[in-house]
Amino acid sequence: MRTPLISAMLMAAVLLFCPLAVNLPAQQASGVAGGQAPPASPSALAQRYHIAVVDVSYVFKNFQRFTTQMDAMKVDVEAMEGVLSKDRDAINALQTEMSTFNPGSPEYKQRDEQLAQRKADFNIKATQKRKEFLEREAKIYFQAYLEVADAVKFYASSRDIGLVLRFNGDMPPDATQRDEVLRMINKPVVYQNGIDITPDILALLNRSAGGQGQATRPNAIPGQPLR
Repeated sequence: MRTPLISAMLMAAVLLFCPLAVNLPAQQASGVAGGQAPPASPSALAQRYHIAVVDVSYVFKNFQRFTTQMDAMKVDVEAMEGVLSKDRDAINALQTEMSTFNPGSPEYKQRDEQLAQRKADFNIKATQKRKEFLEREAKIYFQAYLEVADAVKFYASSRDIGLVLRFNGDMPPDATQRDEVLRMINKPVVYQNGIDITPDILALLNRSAGGQGQATRPNAIPGQPLR
């Protein structure tokens, strides 16, 4: 399962040796023309320091092939929920019908047996489908992670980067929300200065997925959150 996806990515990986397209606003473009240097890219110093960081969560959220597969699975889950809902309605209707007969009557016993069988079949079906979707989701995540890891490996090795750390570039948390504050405190990377290769990795992955390949993540002050 991995081979065709990874090979497609690596076929496009050679584009890494070409500079990523940068669309500068008019004000920035005029600054460059006037001799002012454009703002440094998020990954400007990664090759110099031989170390980089990547926001894996952000990559997953914007990796086109991954999001397409997850959206397709969501459609299938909703369709199955519709089927199970109809089965549940049929069970409820049978239970209502059974209540119209006297307990102990042949009709009551017949409906009771049917109800027990339908409930058992429903539980088995629901459990099996849930397992299938969880396994499918796990495979999608696993395949996407392999592609992300391969892209990071290729990018790092081609630029003499010896270490790539995972970090979280989310905006600062709400100081009144305990869980958000704890997540900030537990971030593995406290500070980074121009070594965020997330846009480059995302561009590489989306090129291989047939997308435009240009990351839209905004630049930020070095060491500060990007979103």
